Amino acid sequence: MSAGRSYRVLVAKDFLKFSAAHFIAYKGFREPLHGHNYQVSVAISGTVGPDGYVLDFGVVKDITRAVCGELDERVLVPTASDCLTVSRDGPSVVMVYEDGARFVFPASDAALVPIAHASAEELAGYVLERLRDALRDHAVRGLTEIEVGVGEAPGQVAYVRERLVGG
Repeated sequence: MSAGRSYRVLVAKDFLKFSAAHFIAYKGFREPLHGHNYQVSVAISGTVGPDGYVLDFGVVKDITRAVCGELDERVLVPTASDCLTVSRDGPSVVMVYEDGARFVFPASDAALVPIAHASAEELAGYVLERLRDALRDHAVRGLTEIEVGVGEAPGQVAYVRERLVGG
């Protein structure tokens, strides 16, 4: 292997997707509840190991598919919002917007996500964090960067990239 080369692998499979309802809300604005068929892609950069690859595609697919599964067919609830109050009321999740608009969903239909806005950008960041942490748990070494894309429609994709320390 040439010392000057860098390697990047891309995983963008049809099954790395989730369908979910959401709305964007920030102080003074709330859009109507609606849904998307989200598509997820992952690009990982790193060194090629003695086994001939950066990492096993299967590991990335399994982790990403699991995260997508947790979000699939759910209402995305941004628990770090500064304008929504999120609480549990028995078997329900309750979201109240600053103007008093109230949304009540069965807890089993809600995905509580530690983000401020249910935007494609913040969802991409959430998927990246989950993937990064899971790869660390799998003791994958030599990775230098992870990029995650979350598309909410064809031609509308948000990407986030993180440089890994000690990759």
